[in-house]
Amino acid sequence: MNKSISTLAVGHASSALLAIVFSLCVIFDLLFPGYAMYRSWQVLLPGFEWLSIGSFAIGLIESYAYGWLFAVIWTPIYNRAAATASSHDCCQHDHHSDLQAH
Repeated sequence: MNKSISTLAVGHASSALLAIVFSLCVIFDLLFPGYAMYRSWQVLLPGFEWLSIGSFAIGLIESYAYGWLFAVIWTPIYNRAAATASSHDCCQHDHHSDLQAH
């Protein structure tokens, strides 16, 4: 059984999630300036400033890029762990059924 996952799928899904979360956070900051988080975005996203179209685009692009960074690192780790777990699963023996046979 192949338990590996696609880096392409994880990259697009993670990147889309982070871009959507970034966009929702910007909307939240505009609606509730007293609870604004844009200072955090300024630290995490180089070049992002509050708020212009260009700055929003930079934040969106960098959010998307962070999703790919996650995918490129996490997917091979997951696939390696899944392959290792799968190889151990196939070699395990059901001792309970051996006891019943005797």
